Amino acid sequence: MTDANSAIATYSPAYTIVPTYECFNRCTYCNFRTDPGESPWLTLSAATEILKRLKNEKVCEILLLSGEVHPNSPQRQSWFQRIYDLCALALAMGFLPHTNAGPLSFAEMQKLKNVNVSMGLMLEQLTPALLKTVHRHAPSKAPELRLQQLQWAGELKIPFTTGLLLGIGETADDWWTTLEAISEIHQRYHHIQEVILQPHSPGKQQIFDAPPFDPHQLPAVISKARQLLLPEITIQIPPNLVKDEQWLLACIEAGARDLGGIGPIDEVNPDYPHIQEQELKEILQPAGWELVPRLPVYPQFDSWLSKELQTAVNHWRKIFTSNSVL
Repeated sequence: MTDANSAIATYSPAYTIVPTYECFNRCTYCNFRTDPGESPWLTLSAATEILKRLKNEKVCEILLLSGEVHPNSPQRQSWFQRIYDLCALALAMGFLPHTNAGPLSFAEMQKLKNVNVSMGLMLEQLTPALLKTVHRHAPSKAPELRLQQLQWAGELKIPFTTGLLLGIGETADDWWTTLEAISEIHQRYHHIQEVILQPHSPGKQQIFDAPPFDPHQLPAVISKARQLLLPEITIQIPPNLVKDEQWLLACIEAGARDLGGIGPIDEVNPDYPHIQEQELKEILQPAGWELVPRLPVYPQFDSWLSKELQTAVNHWRKIFTSNSVL
């Protein structure tokens, strides 16, 4: 802990809204998806009721996390419009939307930029070897499609979050290749806010038969990632997937300074409840770390936003000023 900001760890007070769990991909480690036609899409009226209940919950970020509809499906336009309308609704009700809905077209990203303060997509791993194993039935996990999203986000000036999923059959060298690719694209566009390092954590729904990624390996991975990425990119880890308090602190010491969005449920890892703010403070504070809330857009990207989005962001920055929010 050497610089003025090194004793701070951040998180986003967030709530995840799922437009649909339906997904045409079948990643073998997934604990989120349902088959197309098996779950109803979230309606705007149901979303309105959810957002009304959140008004007094100190929730800032609304994460729109969706299963994917095939780009050539006749339902694609309706799916995209539902996501757009849910973002617009969240924005109108005073929240800051962040969408992660799989690969999108350039036009879709361009349109969503109007109702999102930031967006995201996990690269997971760029090795094509996984297309023969865990991604065999997941066409949108093709590495070139994922990388294209990062490039388009840069061209469109969309503040972006990406990341790696660790322990799904890749090698350590694959981690560094993926991180180097993120770094290379960021050096062109300077648009990556955060890189998530997410350890594979087995759940009840998946068919992937593999042990969890050893969280004791995480500090070393974080340390190397910190060397490969420019300092302005924040490294994020999900604390609910690092069970041991000492190893969570070791991860923060190694350079992971953000703990992600914290809400009632981790929709991606539903078998691992989020550690809530007060419990995290009780872990961090004795070790000298201050837990501080942040917005889903970092201050250096405010000027990239429309006037409407800047107004919404400024409102939240004033609310959190007393907490030294980022």
